Amino acid sequence: MQEQLTPDFGDYELLDTGDFEKLERFGRYVTRRPEPQAIWHKSLSEAEWQRLSDASFVRDARSEERGEWRLKPQMPDRWTVGYRHGGMSLRMRLALTSFKHVGIFPEQAANWNFIYDACRALGGERPARVLNLFAYTGGATLAARAAGAEVTHVDSVKQVVTWARENMEYSGLEGVRWIVEDALKFVQREVRRGNRYDGIILDPPAYGRGANGEKWVLEEHIGQMLACCAELLEPKRAFLVLNLYSMGLSSTLARTAVRQAFGVPSGVEQWGELTFTDKGGKELPLGTYYRFMR
Repeated sequence: MQEQLTPDFGDYELLDTGDFEKLERFGRYVTRRPEPQAIWHKSLSEAEWQRLSDASFVRDARSEERGEWRLKPQMPDRWTVGYRHGGMSLRMRLALTSFKHVGIFPEQAANWNFIYDACRALGGERPARVLNLFAYTGGATLAARAAGAEVTHVDSVKQVVTWARENMEYSGLEGVRWIVEDALKFVQREVRRGNRYDGIILDPPAYGRGANGEKWVLEEHIGQMLACCAELLEPKRAFLVLNLYSMGLSSTLARTAVRQAFGVPSGVEQWGELTFTDKGGKELPLGTYYRFMR
């Protein structure tokens, strides 16, 4: 089923978008960041944006990705936000990075809900075993762990894994298995070991580097990655979540690639866009997703 998803995230609010920027509230604080898909005009005036924003990201003229934050006196460099769904109560630390990110992608909360519910449904005589690849600061990891799953969290950046561990502790959880490694190398080794998982979460970047400098290019490597994951996922009572952020890569493309690797799912199958709508009624797409549960 094709569907656009917007999570109910009390500590997050998209205030305005336009002219390739977005104005967002994370907890008590408002950030102003570049947003390449906000091709329309802003609803609020420039004076309002300046008044509302506590931190504004300014790109370095020499870099497409890097830049610096300009802060008002009351803006801390670190703070926390919370997220709740069912019996899940998460607490995550945010920080202002030189790549404009703050530590979470709020639209992913729609997938956190799915992951939590799926792990609860799969738990029975033993906890569900979940593999989270390209796992970043661990929102999906925490959702699975909060549901009682045994979670393996894989990311190639040691500092990010440390950040995810802090989020686990903020959330009052424990027991996650942390792996600092190139995701493709890890799944290839897991295939050779004959290991299996009840749930696999994939959140690959368009481009990236592994822990030892391995090069990741989404279009070149996603087929190989999905083929390995198809061998790792249990054939029955299992789920998959795939996120794509690259502009131009649709959820239909994700569905086609997954179906080639895994076959046509026998149970629930969903795909579409993850979105938020700003206060002016402008709907902003923030990524595509594909997921199934069989």
